[in-house]
Amino acid sequence: MKISVIIPVFNEEKFILQTLEKVNEQKKNLELEIIVVDDKSNDGTLDKIKKNNSLYDYLIENNKNQGKGSAIKKGLEKASGEAILIQDADFEYDPADYSKLILPFKNFNADVVLGSRFKGSQPKKIIYYTHQVANKILTMICNILTNRNFSDIETGYKLIRRSTLKELNISRNDFGIE
Repeated sequence: MKISVIIPVFNEEKFILQTLEKVNEQKKNLELEIIVVDDKSNDGTLDKIKKNNSLYDYLIENNKNQGKGSAIKKGLEKASGEAILIQDADFEYDPADYSKLILPFKNFNADVVLGSRFKGSQPKKIIYYTHQVANKILTMICNILTNRNFSDIETGYKLIRRSTLKELNISRNDFGIE
């Protein structure tokens, strides 16, 4: 199964190469297409990306900053994989976890698999307490409204069947896509 990894990027000069290198390590076990969408970074991120063009398959450059949603939509236009995986460029999520996302996708024919920063016994990156509280409140409201049991609706890790994603008709260009 081919997976298109879309990496929306804005001013991630510090982390982008580490993220791309870790994504590339996953190619040992997975068929990945790596699509980087730079959302008009102004900190040297784009230069680093261009100098390391062996770390991705496609680079899309926005001519102005339009937001994460816009970057993901542009990446979708180029994506050819059966599944789309969103990988944030800030290395909050480790690409070594791809296999955990793919397992329910393959074993249960899931249309959408969401990661979680709050489940599991492994060490986790520390996030701001206020963000965690807000996320828990939003997740609880979502669970009440949908009668589901999500643990982290604000997760940046999403694996979505491409056909399902195309049906969603994404309209948000900003971070509201989350």
